[in-house]
Amino acid sequence: MSDGVGGLPASLEILLVEDNPGDVRLTKEALRMTPIEHALHVVTDGTEALDFLYQRGEFADAPRPDLVLLDFKLPRMNGDEVATEVDGTPALERIPLIVLTGHPARDRDRVLGLDELPIDDALTKPVDADGFLQTLRSLEELPGAELEAEVDPGSESEPAR
Repeated sequence: MSDGVGGLPASLEILLVEDNPGDVRLTKEALRMTPIEHALHVVTDGTEALDFLYQRGEFADAPRPDLVLLDFKLPRMNGDEVATEVDGTPALERIPLIVLTGHPARDRDRVLGLDELPIDDALTKPVDADGFLQTLRSLEELPGAELEAEVDPGSESEPAR
């Protein structure tokens, strides 16, 4: 994956876990407004999310996502349960988990207990392009992408990729 505009990755494999078709549509529209090429994979509940991430059943050939956008309230298994199950699985715990919630930023940690969960960040729904890009920039470890290029101060060489 090569670097894109403004230190952001040029492309991403994104797993969207969302059961509301309207929120899926709005998220797709927001992502189209970003400069990032992406492949968006959508599943509608927590059980499907785990099957996708663990590449089980119908998702045996699914790509490993670079980022997961995870609705908090889902059928069959909630987002907090998905995050907890993924935590501690070496192949998966490095994938950033962004929780999607209808709660405003000032309330969501207190109401949902997000600060106690193994997630990387949260976005308020509906997702907008600027909020998504800001969240990406805040992530320290996005697989395959250096958000800040490192250069050895004693070297004249190109930044590490």
